[in-house]
Amino acid sequence: MKYVDSTQVQKKMNQRLTTNNLMKVLFLLASLFGIVILVVLILQVLSDSMGWINIGFLTNKLSTDPYKAGIMGALLGTVWLMVVVAPVTMFLGVGTAIYLEEYAKKGRVRSFIQTNITNLAGVPSVVFGILGLTIFVRGMDLGSVVLAGGLTMSLLVLPIVVVASQEAIRAVPQFLREASYGMGATKWQTIRNVVLPASIAGILTGAILALSRAIGETAPLIVIGIPALLIPLPDGIFDRFTILPVQIYYWTIDSALVTEYGNLAAATILVLLVVLFVMNSVAIIIRNKFQKRY
Repeated sequence: MKYVDSTQVQKKMNQRLTTNNLMKVLFLLASLFGIVILVVLILQVLSDSMGWINIGFLTNKLSTDPYKAGIMGALLGTVWLMVVVAPVTMFLGVGTAIYLEEYAKKGRVRSFIQTNITNLAGVPSVVFGILGLTIFVRGMDLGSVVLAGGLTMSLLVLPIVVVASQEAIRAVPQFLREASYGMGATKWQTIRNVVLPASIAGILTGAILALSRAIGETAPLIVIGIPALLIPLPDGIFDRFTILPVQIYYWTIDSALVTEYGNLAAATILVLLVVLFVMNSVAIIIRNKFQKRY
């Protein structure tokens, strides 16, 4: 029988405990650093936007006079953009995930599609702007309208929805599918009535992340020529538009010449944060409702 030195065992245990405590402190400091930076940024935005957010700011159109400028056009443009992005992204993203997980056989075709989806998730957003400019703005001759911007942003966030939906569908227990088949259901009936309801919480989580990114991106829309000028309010998906992040970008640049534009940018940032918070809250409530049901 081999003799075990209790002193060596105790020494190794102490080393592991020390390492564990050290890593715990390190991760805590990393978390606190991010939280502190976020709090500082929010306080700075609140300070700069104080006194600038009012009814006029929310309802007025864009103006060259900082004291008369409003963000109604940018707000409507953001809403119209989401009207395009949300259904297109969900339909294509969830459809692709269903095909890859339920229909596609393991082989070169599936590996090729999966590899490209993974690679698209790491492509810089400005590249999607060039793609949108080439295909939608010039190729399809749509111009810098809501539809072109929405389709461009849908391509940008599509990999997020596909990957999240794949993981959610993959997590559905196989015995649920087998039980459905045993009851005489077809494959599509099983997917529609069993797989999708059971995976809807994970799919909505991916949708929340995707739409949150889409509503905050600027580079692709600037590339396709979305302006921040005194344009009419958009009434549909074929109208020219601007959105809150683009307006923030241009006002931040203009603040080098006119200080008040910096205050307008800060106020717009605060409005954008509120819009994101409300949108995410509604999505989370819907997700939790389905999570409890299934």
